[in-house]
Amino acid sequence: MDINALINRINELSRKDKTIGLTPDEVIERTRLRKDYLDNFKRNFRQQLDSIEWTDEPKKEE
Repeated sequence: MDINALINRINELSRKDKTIGLTPDEVIERTRLRKDYLDNFKRNFRQQLDSIEWTDEPKKEE
């Protein structure tokens, strides 16, 4: 499932929970989708951090 579809489904379940409530299966689905979203976010953030390169030269003492 791509990230946009994942977010859309999480939001759909959230709106339903606020109005009429969720079935037990939907609660499980929402929990799984939230975990998938957070795992994806963490993985992408880690990739960004790993791609950072330091460019400052160390100071030379005179």
